[in-house]
Amino acid sequence: MPYLVVTVLFAAIVAFSGVGKIRRDPRIVHVICEVVGVPLKYLSLLAACELAGALGLVLGIWWPLLGVAAGIGLLLYFVCATASHLLVGDFKGIGAAAFLLAVAVGALALRILSPLSSMH
Repeated sequence: MPYLVVTVLFAAIVAFSGVGKIRRDPRIVHVICEVVGVPLKYLSLLAACELAGALGLVLGIWWPLLGVAAGIGLLLYFVCATASHLLVGDFKGIGAAAFLLAVAVGALALRILSPLSSMH
């Protein structure tokens, strides 16, 4: 049960973030483009990574290896997001990225350890 709750909530948060990037939410654009320095042209790619990861997490409930792959992808995504904030000295804005990195670690661990998975 913890696996399902964490997975569905994490997928929803990541999907919401991806949609915000697609919609060019001014707060997201400010942080990613102006503070961190990622060019605006990459925002759609970041959104696609998040949306694919969210979909993979949900489908991974039934296809465990897909869930593991999505978990690894999102873990790497949020490692890079956290590192990007650190590289520009954005210690004030690192909270969300670091939190989602921690959730990504937890979701991946729960997917691997879940009794629902018969990963063969």
